[in-house]
Amino acid sequence: MALRSEPTARQLRLAVELRRLREAAGLSARQAAGLLGVTAPVISQIESGIAGVSDQRLRRLAAHYACTDGEFVDALAAMAADRTRGWWEEYRGLLPTAFLDLSELEHHAAYRWDVDFLHVPGLLQTEDYARALFSRRVPELPQEELELRVRHRMRRRAILERPEPVPYEVLVHEAALRIRVGGRAASRAQLARILELSEADHVTVRVIPFDLDDFADVTAAMVYAGGPVPRLDTVVRDGPHGSLFIDSEAQLGVFRTLFHRVEGASLDPARSRDLIQGLTKEL
Repeated sequence: MALRSEPTARQLRLAVELRRLREAAGLSARQAAGLLGVTAPVISQIESGIAGVSDQRLRRLAAHYACTDGEFVDALAAMAADRTRGWWEEYRGLLPTAFLDLSELEHHAAYRWDVDFLHVPGLLQTEDYARALFSRRVPELPQEELELRVRHRMRRRAILERPEPVPYEVLVHEAALRIRVGGRAASRAQLARILELSEADHVTVRVIPFDLDDFADVTAAMVYAGGPVPRLDTVVRDGPHGSLFIDSEAQLGVFRTLFHRVEGASLDPARSRDLIQGLTKEL
């Protein structure tokens, strides 16, 4: 199998989980190689994501590592066997890799949670809203890349529109809804889009209101993508130098707790719709 020059985040996650299993079993790469009849460099290539592994070999390794979590092993085997080349591959070499990794992650997600405080989350954005956001980037994007980013963001909405859509819950602060992005008309259209999507059975929108007490310590904006099993969940957070993909069990537990804390403090869906409708009338 040819070596990969640039593993995707999904391929790297599989590699990391295999390394974690080996280390938990107390085996060296050389010992693991002996179990498969390969060399230690092959195990290193698999555990760095630059080489793939068949689902059969993965199951052999998991058995040797004494992993008894059958659902987890099945999920890893499915990842190993997956050869999906999604629509996002059209943008490889044209957009930052993190854009493609996020598209792949959410395509495979069992469910999706978003928390945002300053902007409407990407999956809810209209084309005009997204274009206005990207146009404010510093340094300014070339027009061609700006339009590529807008088109990519609009195509990501496929996970909410396909025959079996991803269950989606979004917690958005009232501030993000009040900030005018792209002007009055664009902001009104954006609020209307959120109201439209909130009517779907698989979409839940909750607003974090301004008048909430004791909320200053809960400001963890996040994208939370549920995996086929909880151990394969992923959190994505934006930073000044790009997106950070978080997958350690301890950190995932922290972000689950934070999400549910914010969820509990937010308005219920009906009251959230009433608030958004009120904001729409003000524009």
